[in-house]
Amino acid sequence: QVQLVESGGGLVQTGGSLRLSCAASGRTFNRYTMGWFRQAPGKEREFVATINWSGRTTYYADSVKGRFTISRDNAKNTVYLQMSSLRPEDAAVYYCAAEDYQGIYVRRRRDDYSYWGQGTQVTVSS
Repeated sequence: QVQLVESGGGLVQTGGSLRLSCAASGRTFNRYTMGWFRQAPGKEREFVATINWSGRTTYYADSVKGRFTISRDNAKNTVYLQMSSLRPEDAAVYYCAAEDYQGIYVRRRRDDYSYWGQGTQVTVSS
């Protein structure tokens, strides 16, 4: 089992940047595929990005491709989401997710992940 704690959210102006972090407990972090999702008020939770257990494979939602970068540091049990060129429509609660999966398929559905953090709020002012 793994516990996830997100941090780094806050208020930023349109066009600005933020880096979210997600710290994971446990000694087997390097087995886990990690993902970031977000949920805006009144909307479904949506996929943002995922990174495989080794960090070699990443995949992004079209809405963030080229602006967001997911990365991980297995030595620190942490996954990051670097967000740049932020837009008002990026405002949401951002959630980190984890799944004990080392396969080749991209994990981009909510049901693909067993473990979730509590979320961190990102607000983008126009």
